[in-house]
Amino acid sequence: MSSDFPSCLRLRLLKFLIQSTHQLQVSPIVKYSALSLFADRFCSSLYKFIQSNDTENWLLHPVTESNLQLFALVSIWISSKIHDSHPLSVKSLKSLGDGMIKEQHFMIRDFLEAEVALMQVLDFEVGTSNIAFKFLEDLLIQFKGVARVGKLVNFEACMDIMDLLYEKEETSTLYNSPRYLAASILVASYVITVPKQRWEFPVLPWGNTFVLKHP
Repeated sequence: MSSDFPSCLRLRLLKFLIQSTHQLQVSPIVKYSALSLFADRFCSSLYKFIQSNDTENWLLHPVTESNLQLFALVSIWISSKIHDSHPLSVKSLKSLGDGMIKEQHFMIRDFLEAEVALMQVLDFEVGTSNIAFKFLEDLLIQFKGVARVGKLVNFEACMDIMDLLYEKEETSTLYNSPRYLAASILVASYVITVPKQRWEFPVLPWGNTFVLKHP
């Protein structure tokens, strides 16, 4: 996320998004795709977009915390449209926003307008195939295929680590290298959750590069 955001605001926004995904009970892929859209792309591109475009969209002038919370909810909505056969309804997002966004009351039309604005900031690039969560899922499947101990890796711990990395500004830039980040998260979860006497970490190929191996 852009350093133009104060650290305290950045943390509040990410906690808001993560809490919202829990309230909406979305799947992990929807949650982490939304985090990618909002934290990795939207927030890092927002000020550059504002400076280079003569937009007078009231959601971007000024950029308030409540408006950013709206964009966080819209990121979840877009992610749900991409991944869910029955996407979240805008009414469910509005209902959640009414309870969680304290400084502003948004109407359904505001969600629709925010969706267009977010897509414009992202230059309509909303693909989510190149995110750490997808690579992590693939690596864990590979791991389980070559070692029985792979079944002992706690996937919930993997997701907890991903959340912590997003919340720490100094480590959030790791999401720019999703393949290697996914490998690192898997190793960390393995070390944390698998009993030491059961350690059995084979080499796992990723493309032409071996990214996981026992020291």
